[in-house]
Amino acid sequence: MTYLTEHWSFDPFMIIAIVLAGWHEIGLARLGKRERAELTRQRRLRSIAFYAGLAVLLLAVQSPIDYWADDYFFVHMIQHLLLMFAAPSLVVWGAPWQPLLDALPGRLGEAGTKQVTHGGWARPARAVGGFFLRPWVAVILFNLVMLFWHLPGPFDLAVRNLAVRVWLMHSSFFIVGVLFWLQFIGSPPFRIKMKPPAQALALLVTNVDMWLLAMAMAIFSSGSWYSVYNRVPGVTLPAFADQQIGAGILWVCGDFWAIPCMIFVIRRLIAEDGGVGAAVDQILGRGSARYRWANRS
Repeated sequence: MTYLTEHWSFDPFMIIAIVLAGWHEIGLARLGKRERAELTRQRRLRSIAFYAGLAVLLLAVQSPIDYWADDYFFVHMIQHLLLMFAAPSLVVWGAPWQPLLDALPGRLGEAGTKQVTHGGWARPARAVGGFFLRPWVAVILFNLVMLFWHLPGPFDLAVRNLAVRVWLMHSSFFIVGVLFWLQFIGSPPFRIKMKPPAQALALLVTNVDMWLLAMAMAIFSSGSWYSVYNRVPGVTLPAFADQQIGAGILWVCGDFWAIPCMIFVIRRLIAEDGGVGAAVDQILGRGSARYRWANRS
């Protein structure tokens, strides 16, 4: 039980999460004064997912998970999955964007939204944001970040250096996670730009990427990749066995999230095109010309 009750720590994300939650509540209250009651109820229900995402984020970086990640690679892998999959998907599902804007003082929320979406001075920001929100840019970036931080050099540096771990590794995991899940989960005012065939391909590519990484660490290696886990004081679990357990978690969790998502996407394809064969044709790029691998933003 001490593994769960001790070694809770402070992380800067806690301050950010508290500020965001309070800011979000202000925005919800302001929107509730001018919107229909039904829409207010929908926003309130979505806010539960947003707050759950913030809670998972804090669990990943402040609970004993973060403490034991310094000693065990497989715990670090659990932390990475929480930061890239669980927390971002819940935040995206919660769609906090409009309430956060409406929480700005006075009419700054409305004015700021118009300026950012239409103002000439914000054109460079819109271009940068539009680039990173492009469907395949988000998917490729997600996979590259995942692979980069599991290379021995960057991983060892992040474990040894707190600033690198918090502000570069953890932050990049969460940010690319949000960009990735925006391509699959409706999060107003953002629109899902990927068509179902592209979504299915993106899920497949990402899952295969996780499988290959897991196999490289567990099957195609004969020793530990990470020097930080060699001879950790008080740890009797061999570093390579620890790495194999972490690879197994990555493999299993890859199936755990990807298979339900793939089933959902395939069901959408079947509903739109009327059969399994047509759905397979769309994924392979055959059939209806109205489909493309991904919409351009």
